[in-house]
Amino acid sequence: MLNDQTVAIIGAGNIGRALLGGLLHGHGLEPGQIRATRRNPAMLSDLQSEFPDIQIGTDNAAAVRGASVVVLAIKPQNARDVIAQIRTHVEADAMIVSVLAGLTTDYLQAAFGRPMAVIRTMPNTPMLVDEGATAISRGRHAGEHHLEIAREMFESVGRVEIVPEYLMDAVTGLSGSGPAYVYMFIEALTDAGVKQGIPRPTAFRLAAQTVYGAAKLVLDTGKHPAILRDEVTTPGGTAIAAVAELESHGLRTMLINAVATATARSKELAGND
Repeated sequence: MLNDQTVAIIGAGNIGRALLGGLLHGHGLEPGQIRATRRNPAMLSDLQSEFPDIQIGTDNAAAVRGASVVVLAIKPQNARDVIAQIRTHVEADAMIVSVLAGLTTDYLQAAFGRPMAVIRTMPNTPMLVDEGATAISRGRHAGEHHLEIAREMFESVGRVEIVPEYLMDAVTGLSGSGPAYVYMFIEALTDAGVKQGIPRPTAFRLAAQTVYGAAKLVLDTGKHPAILRDEVTTPGGTAIAAVAELESHGLRTMLINAVATATARSKELAGND
């Protein structure tokens, strides 16, 4: 279904640019089927150099005309103004795909002022290397075929989960914001290695590969993380001593609270708009 669409990406920053690359390379869309915009003219030249055959500019209204899929990849606080620019130019049967944290499909529906097929998504930045985690849900006027088109789009840059919309704020706290927690973990592991005498470049590579490899093992085997942890922690060994130290300092509780805090902030974004 995706191959038959014309896609306009409004706000081709990191997420929009990654999606743009995925659509071209993962699904074989022709450059003429994709348009993209950026507000900052200074960034346009880099985007145009990376995707020389794509129609790229600053005119949001021109980009959405004739598009069957309109991706809103702007900042949530700019949504109202951008939708006001484009709503009379969007085709009546176009679908709207939102990556805006905190903004519900009902909010977007009201902003467009007419029934629209709206799909809400929450991707994360690892989609830049085709390893994103994206949750998607549909609004009241979106059908299963709209959901499948969105699924195809984001599967080009990673894995996709379909969830009910009431879980999207929690998804924002977990996987949407999650890379930040993991980067902090990698940084801390690196510093720990340096403290023990490992050169920083070596410690960094070992820490990053350890996190990547551990995550891949979870996904590839389907084993529960606790089982994989037990396979590493031999009685009286080094790993179990370290695990006990982490538990004594509340690592598990800190992460649970971090996700809860990010979830609450996602809900606030909708209320503050």
